[in-house]
Amino acid sequence: MEKSNTTVLMDFYLTELSDLPEVQTALFVVILLIYLTTLAGNGSILMAIGTDAHLQTPMYFFLSNLSLLDILCPTVIVPKMLQIFLSKDKKISFVGCVLQLFLLIDVLGTEIFLLAVMAYDRYVAICSPLHYATIMNKQWCIQLMAVIWLLGLINSMIHTSLTFRLSFCGSKKLNQYFCDLHPVMALSCSSTYLAEIVLLLVAGIIGSGAFLVTLISYIYIISTILRMASTEGRHKAFSTCGSHLIVVCLFYGATIATYARPTSSYSGKQDRIIAMLYGIITPMLNPMVYSLRNKEVKKALYKSFNHSP
Repeated sequence: MEKSNTTVLMDFYLTELSDLPEVQTALFVVILLIYLTTLAGNGSILMAIGTDAHLQTPMYFFLSNLSLLDILCPTVIVPKMLQIFLSKDKKISFVGCVLQLFLLIDVLGTEIFLLAVMAYDRYVAICSPLHYATIMNKQWCIQLMAVIWLLGLINSMIHTSLTFRLSFCGSKKLNQYFCDLHPVMALSCSSTYLAEIVLLLVAGIIGSGAFLVTLISYIYIISTILRMASTEGRHKAFSTCGSHLIVVCLFYGATIATYARPTSSYSGKQDRIIAMLYGIITPMLNPMVYSLRNKEVKKALYKSFNHSP
């Protein structure tokens, strides 16, 4: 009992993004600007979809959920990073670390499922347009989204509970600028075998499965696009699908590379850069790639900002 109480009351210490004093101010400004851009971009999409009746379709319903996740993900990470830049206080409480890790894994897991569903949605829309309204009806989309959020929650509960059941002793400094699975496990003085096996299996199955669904969907989409008669239509579709696929591969690649491997291979500085991709950069890019180039979204935003009926 005494050991348990000590574990619960202890603090962890995070690693700064860079240990070079001369770049601290520049990094603070860059991270803050990226975060504000992310909030503005995703917030604009949520506002546009929520206020325009023309955007009440399955595609925009899924996009609104993606925007919400892209607001939550950096919000879990960035405020603490900025606080460390300003105060130099790298301490995070045990409860704060548990909460940060739980929310992060929840958001990432949910987004992995959502990107696969969004790819399938585009596959049905492009490859079976006559059956789209029947297949992707409102009730089915809501149920599908509820299942996605539930799966993300269950996934996070499993990993978080297994990770923080471990005993921690010795150094409390995490080799990362936020609480994540591998850096926390690395501090354990008890066996991490079960937690790592579960992580490898779940990350491998979920990550590879979702990526496979996405890839197959886009293969069929591209195949359909190639059969289009209009050259302009093919070019536009390729441009949209290509940018979508690049961002999806960036997110899947970074998350799979982070979680689908043993803790012993965690390399610190390199993994901090990879974490930037899925935790901070991708949430900023998604609005630009998925929605803000869309004429319907631009029109809805124009109406919202100008208070037009």
